[in-house]
Amino acid sequence: MTDTAGHKPAGQNAQDASGPITETPDHITFADLGLSPKLLEAVTSAGYTKPTPIQWKAIPEVLKARDVLGIAQTGTGKTASFVLPMIEVLSHGRAKARMPRTLILEPTRELAAQVAENFEKYGKNHKLTMALLIGGVSFGDQDALLTKGVDVLIATPGRLLDHFERGRLLLSGVQMLVVDEADRMLDMGFIPDIERIVKLTPFTRQTLFFSATMPPEIQRLTETFLQAPVQVEVARPAQAASTITQNLVKVPSSDPKTKRTALRAVVSHCMDRIKNAIIFCNRKTDVDIVAKSLAKYGFDAAPIHGDLQQSQRMATLDKFRSGELKLLVASDVAARGLDIPDVSHVFNFDVPRNSDDYVHRIGRTGRAGRLGEAFMLVTPGDAKNLDAVQKLIKTEIAYADIPGLPTERVPDEFAGRREGRGEGRGEGRGRSDRARSTERGPRRERPVAPKPEGFEYAKMEPLKVVAVEGVDPAELDDTPLDFPVSARDPDTRTDRAPRRSGRRRDRQDADAPRREAADPADDSEAEAPREPRPDRSRDRPRQSQDRTSDRTADRGMDRSRGRDRDRDRDRPRDRDRDRDRDGPGVLAFGGDTPAFMLRKPFPDA
Repeated sequence: MTDTAGHKPAGQNAQDASGPITETPDHITFADLGLSPKLLEAVTSAGYTKPTPIQWKAIPEVLKARDVLGIAQTGTGKTASFVLPMIEVLSHGRAKARMPRTLILEPTRELAAQVAENFEKYGKNHKLTMALLIGGVSFGDQDALLTKGVDVLIATPGRLLDHFERGRLLLSGVQMLVVDEADRMLDMGFIPDIERIVKLTPFTRQTLFFSATMPPEIQRLTETFLQAPVQVEVARPAQAASTITQNLVKVPSSDPKTKRTALRAVVSHCMDRIKNAIIFCNRKTDVDIVAKSLAKYGFDAAPIHGDLQQSQRMATLDKFRSGELKLLVASDVAARGLDIPDVSHVFNFDVPRNSDDYVHRIGRTGRAGRLGEAFMLVTPGDAKNLDAVQKLIKTEIAYADIPGLPTERVPDEFAGRREGRGEGRGEGRGRSDRARSTERGPRRERPVAPKPEGFEYAKMEPLKVVAVEGVDPAELDDTPLDFPVSARDPDTRTDRAPRRSGRRRDRQDADAPRREAADPADDSEAEAPREPRPDRSRDRPRQSQDRTSDRTADRGMDRSRGRDRDRDRDRPRDRDRDRDRDGPGVLAFGGDTPAFMLRKPFPDA
């Protein structure tokens, strides 16, 4: 047996609850679903009397503690189909610290916050605790709620795993697990996180799985984690509501400025019928640009996407729900499950890349029996994506005749400025043309500034010989130099003998005059034999074994010191130090060396 979309029922023992459901019988009310009087009072005070098809079929099965696979498009009341029976089940028992009794997983922060609002609305007559784990909120506040113990934990997969990895959360006490918008989880890459979270919960849990479509990956998950589920299918997957009028808008170019001009024309044409509207874009950057463009031309518009802060996103949604904001420019983060019942129009600035997203986008309008309109801008490059959308919904969408649409590409207001920059530059060659040109013309001479009247270059006067006391300047001219001016060059040094290597040889040469000066006849001291040293070993105290080991260690230290001395001896000596010892070195004077530095030392010095 296969469903209308061509997929097999999820699970080996999946049971179809009497086939796809189109509508709820007139005689069915919430009192017929097995809910308690307190819960019925909360539902009645919220303004609901008749359940939707998925609520009619899913709530009794959940109260029987059976796994449920719900397939329904957005806007069919899926949230209440699991929140109401969950409150009924949790009315008995108490929560433990850091061990929630039920867990609801949502793909986005907005959906999680919306489920939390429904739980507060329907559970006002029950003393149940709830915690919302989403990004953009302090860890400390969330941890404080978990420490007290919660009955219902509503979370996004990322923040839930953050708390678990910090050791602040235990999932071993989960009795009921709800995975909402499973196909959206797949699109956002949360399936590995979902698999990890499900494995952390007890095997005896009750699992509720809800999805608008049934791709093969979602079917594999249901076969893995659901046990003999009851399949509740409300409408054929990827089928738009019949209360929505769909239209296409032809745009001559995919240029962003041309598309923004067409969007403003469509919004202006529908302005008298718009109560509030959502404009969807494929990219987050386009969301900000489109919102600024609409605001620039006098439209009441604001952006919302995943890169904005959580407080800013929630404030924008609150203004849109209350009617303060008329146009909401959003990415697909707001396309799923947001409970905004009064949306009259939906505008698609781009044809969605995934055809399933089209159904969820336009599902924001025409809800609860209300009429809605949807417009989608189509460029020549969107033919492939448009064909996929029409095949999915099995409907050919007609083009709308709207006055004021651009018939050709709208020129950029800065294009003329860029084109005019090249004027007045000769032939106006680009950088690539200049790079290819190999011939060079004559080099232009730089203009020289005229010299002021009476200008003369400064003249250097020759150095004067400074008189030194006791020295006749006339004798300095005949004084020969004992060393060249370029004393820094070792090859031109003539005032010293060739350099010897090694310190011992230098020390021997320095001691040679002393040996020559000594009396050669007096050889008694040199040839006299040395007297033997007295043996004092008998006078010394007997050394212990520790003293012997210390002496051995000292010998090793002396041996290492000797190696260090040999290594230092073999190193080349500092040349500057040798020059200072051998004679003065004149640096940076050249031919203008002062006279008193070139003469010999004074005889009397």
